[in-house]
Amino acid sequence: MEALPTEDRVTGRSIAKATRRAALLDAAAQLFAERGYNGVSIEDLGAAAGVSGPAVYRHFTGKPSVLSALLSGVSEDLLEGGRAVAVGADSPEDALRSLIRFQVEFALNNANVIRVQDRDLRSLAHDDERNVRSLQRSYVQVWVDELAAFRPETDRSLLRRRVHAVFGLINSTPHTAHGTGAGDELSALRDLLQDMAWAALTV
Repeated sequence: MEALPTEDRVTGRSIAKATRRAALLDAAAQLFAERGYNGVSIEDLGAAAGVSGPAVYRHFTGKPSVLSALLSGVSEDLLEGGRAVAVGADSPEDALRSLIRFQVEFALNNANVIRVQDRDLRSLAHDDERNVRSLQRSYVQVWVDELAAFRPETDRSLLRRRVHAVFGLINSTPHTAHGTGAGDELSALRDLLQDMAWAALTV
């Protein structure tokens, strides 16, 4: 059997490295959300992920690169996921409803990242901030394209404002839903957000 190219091999060491990097990003999201980017040190990040401060540098060049990886990574995931949702939909309405569900799930499961995005985006280096904003504009465009197909008679500038308004509605959840648990309470919140987002998007 032919061996895989070096870059395609998955080893225990590479898995451990990826796992530790993910743990550092999770810790960064929580700490940045709680204290703000400027209130967290490399040593704090390492301690929260169970490693020493200097060990963080095996994965990131410094605290700015941690913030960049966190916000760029989530923006890339949203864009990739949004495009997949749109491509897999049977109609523009189906695409919009699916995009709403996708964004609601993101908001409910990534409250810390949303708080960091809202407060600390401008702490990114200029090029990193520009990259994140470009990814986010592309994600918005996915929504606008589907909404334009659903409401072709409406000016695109208005549709874009509707999309931004819906993002504001959904992404406000991490700031207002503290204490929301699991089960029926979370399900009710999910349904409420989806209904409100659909109404705002298609009014």
